[in-house]
Amino acid sequence: MASKAGSTGRFGPRYGARLKQRVLDIEKKQKKLHKCPYCHAIKVKRIASGIYNCTKCDSKFTGKAYTP
Repeated sequence: MASKAGSTGRFGPRYGARLKQRVLDIEKKQKKLHKCPYCHAIKVKRIASGIYNCTKCDSKFTGKAYTP
């Protein structure tokens, strides 16, 4: 049987498939690189909830909880 768990495999059989799919979608969005609003490079990483840092121009700014 193929597993589609991804990063939500840490939950095991708990919480149900639909909730784990929602968590997986949110985690994929927050872990990818985003576009910087200042230099327009795709080099922005999430530092903490709502705090982002561009590794190219070294600007630190706030945004939404999971995406800038």
